[in-house]
Amino acid sequence: MREITPRRIIEMKGKEKIVMVTAYDYPSALIADRAGMDIIFVGDSLGMVVYGYENTLNVSMEQMVFHTGAVARAVRKALVLADMPFGSYEVSVEEGVKNAIRLIQAGADAVKIEGGADHYELVKKLVRMGIPVMGHTGLTPQRYLRLGGYRLMGETEEEIEEILKDAKALEKAGAFAIVIEFTLSDVARLVTEEVSIPTIGIGSGPHVDGQVLVWHDLLGIYENTPPFVKKYADLGSMIQLALEEYRSDVKEGKFPGREHYWEFLDKDEFEKKKRAALQRMGEED
Repeated sequence: MREITPRRIIEMKGKEKIVMVTAYDYPSALIADRAGMDIIFVGDSLGMVVYGYENTLNVSMEQMVFHTGAVARAVRKALVLADMPFGSYEVSVEEGVKNAIRLIQAGADAVKIEGGADHYELVKKLVRMGIPVMGHTGLTPQRYLRLGGYRLMGETEEEIEEILKDAKALEKAGAFAIVIEFTLSDVARLVTEEVSIPTIGIGSGPHVDGQVLVWHDLLGIYENTPPFVKKYADLGSMIQLALEEYRSDVKEGKFPGREHYWEFLDKDEFEKKKRAALQRMGEED
């Protein structure tokens, strides 16, 4: 068992901020774990930042299982959280249970489900089975078509009520934490105060129990990022410069340098072995 568990995350509420970051492969997860992340999240955002989809709706269970396995093999300390992709749990509780089991068997410590009250029975069932669940309210990307795009949530009474009802339902069903995405900070604060389980914000202000960002966004892999992201590096430019230097070195004959390859020190020995090899090849022909 990894050091950080759902119980540990619950205990952090009001005492210590929770730090969560996405990772989608072995090396990224290895670095994130070494950096001391509390939760490493295999999000369906991989559809956009890894596969180049326009949204998350095309991400499959097979992709989620594959990437969850890669991340899980790298992580020793952090809690590994895996997203339930669109279509993997909406049809029936039974279907959701089956797919959640696949992610746990791939190495996840918990699963995340978008929505709240709509999936009360599924969350309750999974928790009773021993599968920890994190909920997700506010902006739910898998429902962006219904929402009219990726937009700030919590501006109307109806939205405030729906977000709060989702959070309460998730808490009652046994979820150990809730993501609140792209929601007015006042609303996120209200939810945080109204539930006993931790809230983890993304684009929802500081009045929550933790924060999550996408790996590629915070590291500056892509030029365009959501407005709520703080870039902690500009790796996209750094990587491009490194590749451009590599290309230049190869074109100009600067790479490989003498320190990057090996050769026979005894040239006479090499000539003997070369002649012998060529002679054998001629005999075989």
